[in-house]
Amino acid sequence: MISAIAEERLVQAPTLGEGFAAVVARAGERVAVTCGDERVTYAELSARAARVAGGLRAAGVRRGDVVAICMERSIEMIVAMLGVVKAGGIYLPIDARYPEARVAETVANAGAVLLLRELVDGAAGEDVEVEPEDAAYVIYTSGSTGKPKGVVVTQGNVMRLVSATEPWFEFGESDVWTMFHSFAFDFSVWEIWGCLLTGGRLVVVPFQVSRAPEEFRELLVREGVTVLNQTPSAFALLDRVDADGAIGDLKLRVVVFGGEALAGAQLRGWFARHGDQKPAMVNMYGITETTVHVTYRRMLRADERERESLLGVAIPDMSILLLDEQGEEVLEGEICVAGAGVARGYLNRAELTAQKFVETTRFGRVYRSGDIGRRRGDGELVYLGRRDGQVKVNGFRVELGEVEAGLLGCAGVSQACVCVEDGLLVGYFVGREKLAAGVLSAELGRTLPGHMMPSRYVQVQAMPLNGNGKVDRAALAEAGRVRVQVKATGMQGLVAKVWTDVLGGGFGVEDNFFDVGGSSLLLVRVRSALQTELGKVIPVTWMFECTTVKALAERLESGVKDVVVGGNGARQREAFAKAKAMRSVTK
Repeated sequence: MISAIAEERLVQAPTLGEGFAAVVARAGERVAVTCGDERVTYAELSARAARVAGGLRAAGVRRGDVVAICMERSIEMIVAMLGVVKAGGIYLPIDARYPEARVAETVANAGAVLLLRELVDGAAGEDVEVEPEDAAYVIYTSGSTGKPKGVVVTQGNVMRLVSATEPWFEFGESDVWTMFHSFAFDFSVWEIWGCLLTGGRLVVVPFQVSRAPEEFRELLVREGVTVLNQTPSAFALLDRVDADGAIGDLKLRVVVFGGEALAGAQLRGWFARHGDQKPAMVNMYGITETTVHVTYRRMLRADERERESLLGVAIPDMSILLLDEQGEEVLEGEICVAGAGVARGYLNRAELTAQKFVETTRFGRVYRSGDIGRRRGDGELVYLGRRDGQVKVNGFRVELGEVEAGLLGCAGVSQACVCVEDGLLVGYFVGREKLAAGVLSAELGRTLPGHMMPSRYVQVQAMPLNGNGKVDRAALAEAGRVRVQVKATGMQGLVAKVWTDVLGGGFGVEDNFFDVGGSSLLLVRVRSALQTELGKVIPVTWMFECTTVKALAERLESGVKDVVVGGNGARQREAFAKAKAMRSVTK
């Protein structure tokens, strides 16, 4: 059961529009959203959204209509979203970086009556009244058949998420949140509405800053961020910057993990530096179809030896079940979710909805996730991976998650991902020091049978992430392929060397970084290494503009002498020198 206070608030404000209006009424003059130097109060945000709602109504938008929003991360994007809510519509978030064909397909599939790429303006009026059962948003997720599917989430689904988790987090007006994730990733629902419904301040993180961990950490310090939401893969980059002696004190009081499996072993370094009390480190298992989060697990230093992802307990108004194919409860089986967070279903996909959202006699309406879990003897619920993550190697069934857990348990390994390539298992890993394949194989051989042992090991500087901050397995496989070594000297040689260190192979000087297995987050590692080598700050924009060894080398040769060390001046130069010395020791 949710707390009495949370239940009272939910009754008083059962929809997003009403919940936001309640915050505006009590904290209208407080800053609601910032983006760079721009900031807007709750009252100003509400007024601007009301004008957008007026413009939408004038354009013919009616209660229950789907309105797509495809805008860069900005205050305007938040205004557009609130405008759709005030107009009684259903907002459809689309990442502005999606290909145009994907945007058009999504808009058409959802039957959106309008696509907003910029704000519309009109006469402000009363908000259109909606009910908790009305849809609030539609978010598209990838489908196993390759056809994306839109998940319809109601007003009540979102409102109870914030209310039901209140006793754990006690979010309030003193909190500062970041919007770090893509608007089209459901983690952003938690970031945006978790903040705006509790009166906090939301800091919109520009895309390029989200892909530059040094700049992102500086933003956290500068803005005094208290609530941070991260996928484990994204946090690993921030963790590394923090471990390298970054300047400035963090004000974090809670870090919430989601989107990927998190093992306690991945937090070992962070706990050594910061302890486990402040910030509180919380693992929350969740699914788009069950409104972002389902479980809560506070991670402590005692969990450092855990190689499995512990899910904790269900949110009070949810139930998490392990069921077999016949719908019977088992100790190891498919993770199924029941309760107030279960979404309405898939938009215009009645057959798929019936397959995944199942009516049961014992548990009511249940969402079958396709994930596999196990209940341990000590009562802990463990995430084992996807049901479709099971593969066959030489006739043997292998769960990739189990091999990954074993690799993660090897000394010096901080991240691990196992893929199947040409019928063989390949283990990719991140380690702060160079680790020999023979050492890893010997250590894994103590716990895994021969048919579960990787045939090849590839050490990478960082795991490539997709737009949602999850490991991009396709890019990872591409990055691990051996390529012809590039012959270059001078600045080209330096750039080529760093590329090789990051991607595990050589390239031609005119190969595009993103065509040879690179990603925006791997580009972050290239930039960081080059800054250390050169002792200069390199603008993030250069990295995205110059995506070949040749082009980047030319830009650095012509422009790096004009790039002054920003921010902390001498202290940053000292940090670069320290990092460079550390690199020479660990090689």
